[in-house]
Amino acid sequence: MAEDYELIDNKEQHQYELHVEKYTPRIEYIKSTNGEIFLTHTEVPPALGGKGIGSQLVEKTLKDIEGQGLRLIPLCPFVAGYIHKHPEWRRIVLRGVHI
Repeated sequence: MAEDYELIDNKEQHQYELHVEKYTPRIEYIKSTNGEIFLTHTEVPPALGGKGIGSQLVEKTLKDIEGQGLRLIPLCPFVAGYIHKHPEWRRIVLRGVHI
């Protein structure tokens, strides 16, 4: 089981990130002015692969987005794949967006 890392919303860089050892796995985003958030790209350094870090990053990001009341458009295949495996998260996806 992966350690529990704190999610950071790095607003200057427009990305959610975790700080894991010397690495920074991240999800890049674009926020619209009308309450939508596009998750565009997920990057987990290869050294952290297979440890559940990517899934933890997505899960915490989705919780934060839900907490802000934003509607999600998951453009990143990794995020879309996560939601496909955890369909309860479709509740925050913008209506009409297919995953």
